Amino acid sequence: MPASPSFLQRLFGRTDPKEGLRPLYNALIREGRQPHWYLEGAVPDTLDGRFDMIVAILAQILMRLEQQAPGQDGAQDSVWLTELFVDDMDGQLRQEGVGDVVVGKHVGRMMSALGGRISAYRTALAGEADLAEALRRNLYRGADVSDAALAHVEGALRARWTRLGCLSHDALLSGDLG
Repeated sequence: MPASPSFLQRLFGRTDPKEGLRPLYNALIREGRQPHWYLEGAVPDTLDGRFDMIVAILAQILMRLEQQAPGQDGAQDSVWLTELFVDDMDGQLRQEGVGDVVVGKHVGRMMSALGGRISAYRTALAGEADLAEALRRNLYRGADVSDAALAHVEGALRARWTRLGCLSHDALLSGDLG
């Protein structure tokens, strides 16, 4: 449910442009919480595992946004979606009791992880590297994982990547992940 505009936003007629990406962000969080990732895909059902799964999907969406409208709305939408992610992660850390002094450091590490994973997944999805290896390193953090679980996640992410490529910019922004 979208937050109602603040008094100042109503007074001056300004809305936060990130809110236009809220349906997409909510859809990506729902997708990252789907049980199949944790059951068939053996992604650890922990805070770190859920973060890693959401980042894998977020990375794909950010790449598609940038591809859909290079130098235009896609790049800006990518920035705003990332800002929603940062705001959410900041709030999650505070809910977990992380104090103000160290929240920034945690968020900085998360953003570094996101940047590294976007690079790894971009290279793998372009066929220039092995996606399974990128997943072992980034999603499973080097832990042993069965071939069947890895194949499940890799197949689902490749299918998601293909479906995202078939969506219009407006459909994606509305929260349609294919």
